[in-house]
Amino acid sequence: MDKPDEVTTLFVYGSLLDSARRQEIIGRRVDTIQATLHDYELSRGRYFYIRNHPGISTKGLLLLNLTPRDFQELDRYEEIPRLYTRERVEVLDDKGNRLRSWVYLPTTFTVVDNN
Repeated sequence: MDKPDEVTTLFVYGSLLDSARRQEIIGRRVDTIQATLHDYELSRGRYFYIRNHPGISTKGLLLLNLTPRDFQELDRYEEIPRLYTRERVEVLDDKGNRLRSWVYLPTTFTVVDNN
């Protein structure tokens, strides 16, 4: 496989690891590959979230070839900007290639809302 298109790629680590959930949200199946995000720790309160933590890695998936409509539906699901922001980070794909990908990072509300 060629290197994924960084603009249409999203690193997921929580509920979006579930293919049925992704298909429910965006209305179609998408290709994925395993990936790792270094220096971020996976946590969970009411929602899954990651936060910067040097030396810790989070495993997840890269969703490939997402369309603007896919991102619109995913942004709605992630409740941007209340719960998350969508930002670019560097990840390693399953072959060890470095690439930039979108990821959902928590807002302060997500981190403190543990109910």
